[in-house]
Amino acid sequence: MKKIIAFAFVLVISTVATFAGERRIAFERSDAVYVANLDGTADKKIADGIFPAISPDGTRVAFNTVEKTNTTYARHIAVVEIETGKPTVFKDVPSDNSYYPTWSPDRKRILFTLRVNELWDLGLINPDGTEFRVLKKGERDKVTLYSPCWGRDNQSIFCEDMTNVYQLDLDGYVLAQWTIEKIIPNGDMSGDDRIDVSPDGKHLLLSVQMSEEHNRKDWDGPQPALWSFDLTTQKSVRLTPKKLFAWDGCWIDDTNILFLSQPAGEKAASIYRLSTNGKDLKLLIKNARFPTVSAP
Repeated sequence: MKKIIAFAFVLVISTVATFAGERRIAFERSDAVYVANLDGTADKKIADGIFPAISPDGTRVAFNTVEKTNTTYARHIAVVEIETGKPTVFKDVPSDNSYYPTWSPDRKRILFTLRVNELWDLGLINPDGTEFRVLKKGERDKVTLYSPCWGRDNQSIFCEDMTNVYQLDLDGYVLAQWTIEKIIPNGDMSGDDRIDVSPDGKHLLLSVQMSEEHNRKDWDGPQPALWSFDLTTQKSVRLTPKKLFAWDGCWIDDTNILFLSQPAGEKAASIYRLSTNGKDLKLLIKNARFPTVSAP
């Protein structure tokens, strides 16, 4: 009997270790959270919610719950275990309007936005819902800070206010800033655009709205594109060709990215991958949005 129990224990540990080692994509579809293999196969629903962010080890997903009561909505940050489907909702956060969770590379904290007193703050919390604190309070005379994401040092974050991209320390002080129109020719960012830091910490992947002509009849507004900004050289390179409408990008590794695109005639966006040299474009998951990927 002891041998059987020991064997079962080893099998469970082995299964968990294997699961943790697999790379996965988390994404949103029809107001629900899904996960899939890195190649886009074996997708499955794991929770109801939006804005999923998979943990670096690929075992958990942070996301937004959306709870409707009469004519009002409450939105909380939650974390769900992929293997068990067990969610933990963070209801001790002092806001019923929290958004956009993102994991620190060491998996110890979650960064997110929350609305307090009609202003948007940046907050930090542990993955078990403890030790909430405000990283940066919103200010009435300043534009909201959008698109928060972690630096690879676990000690800084990046965000943007539609005019500048900022790097902040964990007390909310500005470490660096870049004017968007200067680093991205003919480009600007909205509150819905996205920033992601490359695994080596050297580049920012920026989702940008381009001020250039396009002839697409089924597209209202500017063309979205993905750019890589080199934090060392302070130079930017456009990663997506002008004929490709691409947004919501994230790094797979230092030379490949995931993103959303919606070809002409399609009714919904899908997840694609592309190498940073502009080659090997591949459709991975149809009818999906807001992809994130576990760490290399």
